[in-house]
Amino acid sequence: MATQKKKKKKQSIGRNVIFGRVISSDFFTRHWLAITIFIVVIMVYITTKFTYRSNIERITALEKQLEIVQNEKDRERSEFRSRTRETSMQHLVDSLGLGLSVQPQPPFPIEE
Repeated sequence: MATQKKKKKKQSIGRNVIFGRVISSDFFTRHWLAITIFIVVIMVYITTKFTYRSNIERITALEKQLEIVQNEKDRERSEFRSRTRETSMQHLVDSLGLGLSVQPQPPFPIEE
């Protein structure tokens, strides 16, 4: 007899879970304020976490972009400085009248 009652309890608990009768609607009417606050807190937490992660991804992308732009800036700066030095040296050579000029072709090795 005791085993039959336990089986009925297990079956009835299983049925109640399956058919959604574990928590009654009376529970929700009694605790509506706490449930509402709990749901709002969970939604705020999810929103904050999503915003945090999307901002971290944006910061990472902007840091990569900044690194690329800084490298490009350094390359342009060195190219400008080399051109400036070359131009100033050419003016100095021309002002001294040494008769030197820049070769139109790059140097090449002489084969023996």
